[in-house]
Amino acid sequence: MVGIFAAMKQIPSSAALKDGGVILVDKPYEWTSFDVVNKLNKRLKVKIGHAGTLDPLATGLLICCTGKFTKRITEYQKLPKEYTGIFHLGEITPTYDLESEPGPFGDHSALTAENIREATAQFTGDIMQLPPIHSAIKKGGKRAYEYARAGKEIQLELRPVQIMEFEITAVRLPEVHFRVTCSTGTYIRSLAHDFGQALGCGAYLQELRRTKIGAFSVDDAFSPAELIAAWHEQ
Repeated sequence: MVGIFAAMKQIPSSAALKDGGVILVDKPYEWTSFDVVNKLNKRLKVKIGHAGTLDPLATGLLICCTGKFTKRITEYQKLPKEYTGIFHLGEITPTYDLESEPGPFGDHSALTAENIREATAQFTGDIMQLPPIHSAIKKGGKRAYEYARAGKEIQLELRPVQIMEFEITAVRLPEVHFRVTCSTGTYIRSLAHDFGQALGCGAYLQELRRTKIGAFSVDDAFSPAELIAAWHEQ
């Protein structure tokens, strides 16, 4: 069946993808999700879309669908996601990540690994989350980040999300390494910010990698360069 090749650590042929298939891409750092789609489309010249945006500073799994498989994009978007990454304690940024300059917020020196792990409990399960002002959520016909970049204040609404697993994998202050499994629509940047507020020292998202979408894994994904090189040889 077309579309399962990528999940078996095989690059699907460009000919098969013209009919329809799934490509698992390992999105590079500083690429937008649309950069990936545009790069692949230049080579494949076929209808193509992605199932879930990753921020430019995030890396990892991006599901791309071609041809008739673009009808399944919504289905893939609804799947739970797994992320790994690093929170940086003691500083905050307007964007909640490194797209803006960090500034000091609070002292983290008294925190212990036990304090940090205990704080995950309040962010596990069904929670209400406020999206970042620097996000693509629409408000009054514009993206929230357009208002933010123009220096205008807007009020976004809290949204229900589910965090199934929130594991602290290492504590090397000011860095806190984590793994999160969550519902679609969860902002890990907001989780970083809120987690820092709960600890009383502030935090921003220093690094993020999407490792799974449903049963799809980044271990089975290819970089855009690997895909283009393989299709060039076909």
